[in-house]
Amino acid sequence: MKKRTGFLVAIVVFVLIVLFSSITVVNQNEYKLIKRFSKIDRVKTEAGICFMIPFIETADTLPKQTLLYDIAESEVITSDKKTMIADSYVLWKITDPLKFAKTLNGSIANAENRIDTVVFNATKNTISSMTQDQTIGARDGSLSAAIVASIGSTMDQYGIQILSVENKRIDLPSDNKSAVYDRMISERDNIAATYTAEGEAEAKVIRNTTDKEVTVLLSEANMKAEILVAEGEAEYMRILAEAYADTERTDFYEFVRSLDALKNSMVGKNKTLVLSAESPLAKIFNGWE
Repeated sequence: MKKRTGFLVAIVVFVLIVLFSSITVVNQNEYKLIKRFSKIDRVKTEAGICFMIPFIETADTLPKQTLLYDIAESEVITSDKKTMIADSYVLWKITDPLKFAKTLNGSIANAENRIDTVVFNATKNTISSMTQDQTIGARDGSLSAAIVASIGSTMDQYGIQILSVENKRIDLPSDNKSAVYDRMISERDNIAATYTAEGEAEAKVIRNTTDKEVTVLLSEANMKAEILVAEGEAEYMRILAEAYADTERTDFYEFVRSLDALKNSMVGKNKTLVLSAESPLAKIFNGWE
């Protein structure tokens, strides 16, 4: 009985070993490479259970999700021969697991080494076609897009797709950063001074033009005022001439002027007025002759 029990246990253990070695589970975020005698026989890309031939076939796993690789910072040279420090990381994924396994031996480390070389060369070539100011201004995302465009389909031969190259830092070396900043400030001060000088010159032209227009307007206004005064005086003289041309009107105006003169003379507390008999004022009281 003991021998039979031991034999049955051995058979159950063997069956379990065979069962577990013939089944593998493919998860949602991975690929399964089924190898037969160390050679890839088939690739499982869909999640589920996969059956294998026990002791003959084995399974290797490759990640299906997006991966991140942090590239070490490096020096790059701009088109105007300025040194800058580039520090970036790469988002990538395996799109063809069979090609990935054949070209890179299915190794993530080999893939990262290849990505490092390709991305560094693309970064260097892209920045070398830009000036320092353009490189600094391209940190808004256009530089990353240009680097990805430079890489193009280079990584397709390895079954890899570069999704994005993000720049953590595109900056100046610390030893010459202050000098470059001072130069940039000086250049912008010069530009500001140029704009200020142009503005002042234009303002002077506007002021001179305005002053000239004001002078012309005042001159024309003064001329019109003098013309109106002259016309008024001429009208006054005409009316006066017409008045004195008529005897009755002349007597009336002399009478009115005599009354005005009498009124103006009767001021103060002294109301005594001594007049000659021939005085026009005396004629007012004695009767007009």
